[in-house]
Amino acid sequence: MADKYIEKSIYYFTKPGKPNTEDTLRFVKARADELDIDTICISTDTGYTVFKALEILPDKKLVAVSGQYGAGSRVGQSSMTQEAHQKLLKAGVKVVWGTQPLSNIDRAIRRMWGGITPVYLIAQILKLFGEGMKVVFEVAVMAADAGAIPMDREIIVVAGTIRGADTAVVMIPAHSNNFFGFLLKEIICMPRGRIPGRWWTDPDEHGREYEPRVGRSRFVGEKVDIEHGGIEDEAD
Repeated sequence: MADKYIEKSIYYFTKPGKPNTEDTLRFVKARADELDIDTICISTDTGYTVFKALEILPDKKLVAVSGQYGAGSRVGQSSMTQEAHQKLLKAGVKVVWGTQPLSNIDRAIRRMWGGITPVYLIAQILKLFGEGMKVVFEVAVMAADAGAIPMDREIIVVAGTIRGADTAVVMIPAHSNNFFGFLLKEIICMPRGRIPGRWWTDPDEHGREYEPRVGRSRFVGEKVDIEHGGIEDEAD
């Protein structure tokens, strides 16, 4: 029977967000060592997750992927400082900058003419498995198109819910012009359930909060502290 299936563990976090980062990276290390995977692709905004990865995964080839943001956030910028960028480069990390492929031209189309596009639909379907699951495909495409990751063997991709890491998968990546050529091999960890329709984090140094514009939600009246984990009532 052993040749018919493989038994593996999947770790489900009870709450999404940054507090799961170190556990996620430890799970990644164990699976990477087991499968002899040397390349870890990590979604990052400030660089926090990648610096943690340098501590926990010192023997792996790390690829950091940071997106450029559109209206409603830091237009055309990332939160990673030049100092953090240079430190990652000196540590041997490949850093990829680019526009998020699932939030690209189709967003301009939706804003100007309304409706949805196929790319938007793909993004929303992936979000059924959580915010991080959408992002792992997104950053893998960005890294693949930049030539920063191998295309002929398994890699591990790490992402999270707004900040930090809580989702990791084993996959064989694909370029954007072959998006459906992706092969998701294993889920290492993910949050148990999706994020509510809106969430909050502690404001950054400019007083800005991540608060996406969401219409209807069955989670109205709740908010999630992504920085520390958990759902809190509005009245608290």
